[in-house]
Amino acid sequence: PRRSAPRPIGTSLAISESGKMCGSVSGGCVESDVFENAREVFQTGEPKLLSYGIDDDLAFSVGLPCGGEIDVFVEPLE
Repeated sequence: PRRSAPRPIGTSLAISESGKMCGSVSGGCVESDVFENAREVFQTGEPKLLSYGIDDDLAFSVGLPCGGEIDVFVEPLE
């Protein structure tokens, strides 16, 4: 079973090409990494599925302090 998450399933974060953000997917824990991946999605047009959790290599830099796990789907919208 997956561990708890800081936000409910279906939570959204919108990021504009100019860098404006509205919403939150983790309460601030991973938004900076999601932002960097969104910049890549803007460039390529290809969606990405990101996974975060305490066991990830990035756990200490962008991990979830609650010890939870989340998946974030990043896609371009027009």
